[in-house]
Amino acid sequence: MRNIVLMMSVSLDGFIEGPDRQIDWHMVDDELHSHFNDQARSMGAFLNGRVTYELMADFWPTADSDPSSTAAMVEFAGIWRDMPKVVFSRTLERADWNTTIARDVDVEEIRALKAQPGGDMGLGGADLAAAFMERDLIDEFRIYVHPVLIGRGKPLFQGSDSKINLRLVETRTFGNGVVLLHYRRTEYRRTEASDQG
Repeated sequence: MRNIVLMMSVSLDGFIEGPDRQIDWHMVDDELHSHFNDQARSMGAFLNGRVTYELMADFWPTADSDPSSTAAMVEFAGIWRDMPKVVFSRTLERADWNTTIARDVDVEEIRALKAQPGGDMGLGGADLAAAFMERDLIDEFRIYVHPVLIGRGKPLFQGSDSKINLRLVETRTFGNGVVLLHYRRTEYRRTEASDQG
């Protein structure tokens, strides 16, 4: 059974992007990008929401032909193009680059996808992550904490009535100060809001 792995960069104060969707505070140097490439290469698919997919599709298909791209960027462009992708969107009409469109996060369809052979599946995007968490579908969390406080923006985790117990399986500190916190689930328990009286 393949795992679904949430992989996200976050500021120390818990945001994935600034109030105007800024991510210019991400500290991705060659060491960190090479690590991302190693993680991505081992995946069997990328699962993204529409906004994340469109941001990726706007840049990565041709990034390896840009003379300003680093070696790690050139490598990731090939990984991204070749990787099977699922974009979750009710409005997107078409998607290229080995991408399938899914209209909803259907639990049975996701479980069938997990049962297919291949590597784990990388999940990106806070809204999509919230939908997967609500449906008890995330197996691992790889959170990259960047040493910056941005003050305001979109939080990684939204309010929830669910409790998910995690086990720390790995930490890693990169030279630029980014820290990877890698957790796996130990158990899952849903608490209805009405029970919290």
